[in-house]
Amino acid sequence: MGTEKRERQKEGRQQRLAAEQANLRRNQRRRRLVAAVLVSVVVFGALVLISQTGGEDETDTAAEATTTTMPEPDPGTTTPAAPAAFVYGTGECPPAEKPAEPVLEFDQAPPLCIDPAASYRAVFTTSAGEITVDLDTETTPGTANNFAFLARNGYYDGTQIHRSDPSIDIIQGGSPHTQSASDPGPGYTITDEGTTDRNYEAGDLVMARSQGVNSAGAQFFFVAGPAASALDSQGTYVTFGEVTAGLDVVQQILASHQADPNSQLGGAPDPAVTVESVEIIEQ
Repeated sequence: MGTEKRERQKEGRQQRLAAEQANLRRNQRRRRLVAAVLVSVVVFGALVLISQTGGEDETDTAAEATTTTMPEPDPGTTTPAAPAAFVYGTGECPPAEKPAEPVLEFDQAPPLCIDPAASYRAVFTTSAGEITVDLDTETTPGTANNFAFLARNGYYDGTQIHRSDPSIDIIQGGSPHTQSASDPGPGYTITDEGTTDRNYEAGDLVMARSQGVNSAGAQFFFVAGPAASALDSQGTYVTFGEVTAGLDVVQQILASHQADPNSQLGGAPDPAVTVESVEIIEQ
């Protein structure tokens, strides 16, 4: 009789254990579902926030962001896309000395004006301090050439850092027409250069773009911290330079962020930060 009682007790314990394990599995599934939803929201938010909005020029292929969530690539099976061939224009290179007035509009993308075998430095003199960047002429010669072309035409002089966003650790500028993300750009767009396999780190200088591919023109952003890794899976924000001095200035500008509840782009530095000049120095 005692044996039967012990058997019943044993069966009861096993049933309770099974019920507890089933409940634990249900809770784990719920937590994974919530985590997946949060990751999707972060990725989509990054897509919308970092994109520059469209201008009026027909050659600027900017478009409104969609609600598409990008799947996480499988590192064991995904092969990065082959780099696209960069398309240069056939116009004139800028003069050795900057023009008296900045040139803001162009008929086409610039020709190759730098020597890809040489080294170039961009010096940003801003109202918050100086930022020095080594341009990557080895990996992204076309993008570095585009930035140097615009800088030597005075395109960035007197512009504002019109956006800051601590959620993805970036500050953004390069909009002389409107001093905002809605700037129409220089009148052309450039090729998304290099691999789509990217990892964004503090100190990166990166081209901003609209939602479409090959839609960058002039706007850029600095990465100030690790939260920009949320953009890693997006793949077509082209990094073309690295801060070698003044990262503290970039981080200081981001720290002055003032949120704008009416904007999906985060906000802007307060007080406003002006890029007084950008000088390109061949080394």
